[in-house]
Amino acid sequence: MTAAISDIRADASAPTGTGRAAPGSGGPIPLDLGQRSRRLPLPTVARVLLGLMLFVFGLNGFLGFIPPPAVPERAAAFLEALTATGYMVPLIKGVEVAAGALLLANRFVPLALVLVAPNVVNIVLFHLVLAPGGATPFGAVVLGIELYLAWCERGAFSPLLDPRGARSTERAPRPGVTRA
Repeated sequence: MTAAISDIRADASAPTGTGRAAPGSGGPIPLDLGQRSRRLPLPTVARVLLGLMLFVFGLNGFLGFIPPPAVPERAAAFLEALTATGYMVPLIKGVEVAAGALLLANRFVPLALVLVAPNVVNIVLFHLVLAPGGATPFGAVVLGIELYLAWCERGAFSPLLDPRGARSTERAPRPGVTRA
């Protein structure tokens, strides 16, 4: 008991800012600055999740390691038409693999989101219009993650939404060009 009291007195006499205080004294909260939090921020989790989905399903378009589900007749006709072109499925799946790899590597994330946005819209509309039912929530999840990540990266997109672009009001003259 006397050891506990002497610990409290020693903690109470510690200078402010050390992170030590007597229990219930209202002093500073104990901090351990030597350890990092093991929790991942939500944007990182969302980025990795979307990257994995795009990368895996994109690779599946080339390698076929996940069997395709049964789809309604209209959806099957749409998929057959894409395949018949000879270039659309490789293009779509190639964009998914590239965007997924960029998201997983945490490189050029805004570019990856812009590249995959048309695919995400197509995924959502495909599941809503052509194949409603079981996989519709998947499209909603992909769209939700895409929009959340776009919101997290909104600073990178603000010049795209500026009607005048990112240019200044006055343009600097180009070297070697004279104005009349």
